[in-house]
This record gives sequence, C-alpha cells and structure tokens, in this order.
Amino acid sequence: MNRPEGSLISYFSNRVKKEGGINLAQGTPGFPPPPPLLTLLKKIAGDKPLHQYPPGIGDFDLLELIRQKYSSVASPAPLSLDNLLVVQGATEGIFLTFFYLTTFLERPFSALSFDPVYESYPQLADMFRVPFEYMDFIEKAGVLSVDFDRLEKTILEKKVKIVFIASPGNPLGKIWDREELTQLVSLSRAYGFYILFDAVYKDIYFAEPPFNPLALNHEKLFYIDSFSKTLSITGWRVGYIIAAAEPMKKIRGIHDYTGLCAPSILQAAIARYLSDFNFGQEYIATVKKKCKNSYAYMKKAMIQLGFDVKESRGGYFLWAKLPPPRTDAFTFALALYSSSQVAVVPGENFSRTKTDYIRVNIGTGLPIIREAVLRIKGFFI
Repeated sequence: MNRPEGSLISYFSNRVKKEGGINLAQGTPGFPPPPPLLTLLKKIAGDKPLHQYPPGIGDFDLLELIRQKYSSVASPAPLSLDNLLVVQGATEGIFLTFFYLTTFLERPFSALSFDPVYESYPQLADMFRVPFEYMDFIEKAGVLSVDFDRLEKTILEKKVKIVFIASPGNPLGKIWDREELTQLVSLSRAYGFYILFDAVYKDIYFAEPPFNPLALNHEKLFYIDSFSKTLSITGWRVGYIIAAAEPMKKIRGIHDYTGLCAPSILQAAIARYLSDFNFGQEYIATVKKKCKNSYAYMKKAMIQLGFDVKESRGGYFLWAKLPPPRTDAFTFALALYSSSQVAVVPGENFSRTKTDYIRVNIGTGLPIIREAVLRIKGFFI
C-alpha cells in the first residue's frame, strides 16, 4: 500500500483503537494516574469558580509550585513568576516558542535537531517554511555523543537559529550530559541561536538523572515540560514553559490569542496533588522503575530476534534496527500488525535515512510487554 499522509504514529495507533491489538506505537502511558490525584479531581469538581477561565498565565498555586521546584536549579538567578507560563501540554509550549521566534528572526534561517527526531520538530519547521537540518550523533562503543565541530560548521553554513533538544530523547533515549549542554550553550552564545529544550521525559531515566540546563542560566534557552508522562495524564494537556522574562512577555501575548489558558480544574487538581504529595515523587519513582524493567525485557527479546537495539538512557521508547535481510520498516510494521496485532512505528517517521528502524513504546507494565514479545516472536516463526 502507499504510505499514508501525516503522522505514522497516528496511523498505527488509530488502527489499534479501531481494530484492536497492543498499541506500542503511541507514547501513551500504560499506567493509571496517581489515585490521590483522581480523588482530588473529584473533590474540586464542584468548585464553581474553577469552571470559569483561570488566569491566562496559569493557576497561581501551580505556578508557585513550579517556581519553587526550579528556583534552586536556576540559582544564582532564581525564577520569578515572570519566567513561567502554563500551557496546553508541551506540544503547545513548543509551538508557541517556535512561533514567537519566527516573528523576529531574519530569514533565511534554519532549525536543527538530532537524528532520529521527534516528529513535531520538523513538521513545525515545515509549517512555518523554515528549512530543517538533521544532525547524526556519533556512536562509540554504544555510547552516543555529539560532534561539536561538525555541529558548529552546520550552524554557520546553514544559518541555524533554532536548535531542538530532547533529553531523554524521543525516539532515541539519548540523555545530554552537563558537558554536552555546556558546549551547546557556549555555541549558542557565540552564534546567537536559540535552544528549545524538551524535558517531558526528564523524570523517566534508567541510571543517573539528566542534567537540567536551567542551571546554565542562558537567556536563549526555552525549557518546555509537561505533567503528561510523569503523572500519566496525557489527556489533561497541562504543561509549562520556563524562559527569560523578556521573551516570556511576548509568548504570553501570543498565548492570549491562541490557547488562552490550560483547563482550570485540571491545573487546580495537579497543584493540590503536587503540594500534598511532594511533587509526586513516590508515584514517579514507581513509573520510572516500571519503564526501566519493561525496556530491559523488550531489549533482551529484540536482540534475541536479531534486532540491533540502540542504547537508551531513559524515556518511553526502544529504537531498533530491523534484523537482516529486512530493510523496509513500514512494510514490516504493516505485516506485524496484520498478523500479530502489535503496532509499532516505522523509523521514517523520525528520520530521512533510518527507514530500517522501528520505535517501540515501552511505557507500560511488564504483562503487556510480555504479551507483545510473545506475539512478535510468533511473527518471526
């Protein structure tokens, strides 16, 4: 069949929703939200004022909790409310930030991220007719690093003004360490490009916690996060942006005429839960452990089947090259779903060159992962 138009994540995920099966295509958490969070939501649902518009910049209690959480990270320049904006998920946060930058950056310029790339980044660039550059990581002994000399050359030659970073990444769970982010910020200061830092998987790591770039106090850094993955509430659409006060004024102005505000009741429920339960640390630790176990189980099984599994340090996904002689991941994904009803995403959704890779969601419990592995093994028999 011809490749469907649009997102292959949506295509394969929607097939599961319509026809049944195991959805390892979409990054939907396979965990229920924290029970206390749902209890709080029920309690405040009768609060009449919460059914009306909240402050456009966000619920004040939620903003204060975010400010407190990150002020120590951003020291010696602690955050104020002027640095914060609550938005409708990280997706809106990335859109607002990119849109804001396009309003004043002199064209021609380009955007850049690291291959494989989360689909929203190049699609957003295409939407605003901004050329998009893909940069490969260097792999040595299974460890991914950045060729900063090549990156600097590309930035200069392609007039790169926006760089997207995700840590841990999606689909490849690369975590940027302190040295790498310090070098990136140094390049940004030298050449004036902006960094959009996608932190939605920051709490889902398998060993050492990711370094937080807010500690570098860089005025051209936009830190974008959400509660979707950490609290397993992707449908609530509550996220936030942290940025320098001056650009934040402009982003807030754009937000007033686009998203306007995130859902009032949901913001209030999250704020009360974070306040009462230490920012959800106990729940997040449980999710992190489950993801680590599911990744390890799936990785071992896929290697046994002949896949070349790239090392992930965190996040929701396993990124793997098809076993020889298979080279077309789209054809493979179609056949796997048709015969076994397990949905994965072909690599072409994230890369122009890695069309022999697949992305597998491991953000779910071991029972589902075990069943998926049995079906995948059955496909190869």
